Amino acid sequence: MNDWPDAWSDENRGNRYGRGSAGAQPESARVMRQVRRGPAAPSYGVPQQPTYVDGQGYDDGYDGGRYDDGYESGYNSGQVYGTPGGPQGPGPGGPGRPAPNWRRRIKWTAITLVTLLIVVSVGTYFWADSKLHRDVDLSKVIDRPEAGEGTNYLIVGSDSRAGMTAEQKKKLHTGSAEGKRTDSMMILHTGDNGSTLVSLPRDSNVEIPTYKGSDSGKTYQGTGRQTKLNAAYAEDGPELLVRTVEYNTGLHIDHYVEIGFAGFANIVDAVGGVEMNLDKGFKDKYSGADFQAGKQTLNGEQALAFVRTRHAFAASDLERTKNQQKFLSALAHQVATPSTVLNPFKLYPTMSAGLDSLTVDKDMSLWDLGEMFWAMKGVTGGDGKSMNMPISGSANGNLVWDKAKVKTLVNQLKNDEKVTVSGN
Repeated sequence: MNDWPDAWSDENRGNRYGRGSAGAQPESARVMRQVRRGPAAPSYGVPQQPTYVDGQGYDDGYDGGRYDDGYESGYNSGQVYGTPGGPQGPGPGGPGRPAPNWRRRIKWTAITLVTLLIVVSVGTYFWADSKLHRDVDLSKVIDRPEAGEGTNYLIVGSDSRAGMTAEQKKKLHTGSAEGKRTDSMMILHTGDNGSTLVSLPRDSNVEIPTYKGSDSGKTYQGTGRQTKLNAAYAEDGPELLVRTVEYNTGLHIDHYVEIGFAGFANIVDAVGGVEMNLDKGFKDKYSGADFQAGKQTLNGEQALAFVRTRHAFAASDLERTKNQQKFLSALAHQVATPSTVLNPFKLYPTMSAGLDSLTVDKDMSLWDLGEMFWAMKGVTGGDGKSMNMPISGSANGNLVWDKAKVKTLVNQLKNDEKVTVSGN
């Protein structure tokens, strides 16, 4: 039975869509029949509906797709149930979807990057700080001079072979001597009037003063004994070395930093080698040095041989301290290059190699260490002064300091004044 109004049939419906429609077009694409103004369309048998006004009915206000109050029904535009833009909704930037807020996106991207940078920086700081070996207790040092202006670091390169295999000792020409000695000692002063790096020759003639044993706690009275500076370190370690330097100079040491053979070589290898330009070639069977004149890149093994060599020079230890300063300058600049600092695959191994091999005092912070590094980089790069301790002669094979010049130097460092004294 046909439920359609009179005079309607399935043929009249044509290919329309609705319940039971067999048309291929999907339901969502159905378009409502337009209502036109003007003469009514053929009714196909459907009687025209009257309009009632003024008590006899009501006026619905509908006029060909627009209500009298101005509301557009959308039925006269072929839209799907009033949805703008067709069955798929509005296109990009259309009236139904706001344009992308690029300012907001850039803002949140920047916030995310800054947050990530802060997290990585804080994490790196605590990671690096945890790797420092704070084994030196300067509170055990007795009868210390008063601290002056600025900060003084005692930087020591030791011949410690701790943790090295027999193969490593052979490769690095370190030998197998027991105990520890110092191959290099430097005082780095930082302050408002620039930084000064003073090398202390290991063969410097000094007096061992009264001191308290770092392990036993026993007090050993001074007897006026004269010996080489590096003997103090061999006798009772870093604490006695600091005590001896302070006693013979009158300069207060604020921080202590030490690095051993293996650690030094590892840093150089981690940074990819250090380029040096040598005026003259030299050989030394004791250190394993064998260098030609000219520009060359030194690996860890070669760098260690370079800074340890003294037998190849007439000035012996004095020439070695100059080479040590030259190499530290080149190493500092290599570490600080963008190719190292901006490359995490090189930066972190370099930091790890350096921090793993450093021994510092208990009060040394990572910030102090960073300040020391940048000050040394500046001094060895020409922004400051580098020198040897002034020498006046020798006694029993030891180098004797020039007392007058040393006194002037120490006073200038204590008062953080520009250093005018020259060294050897």
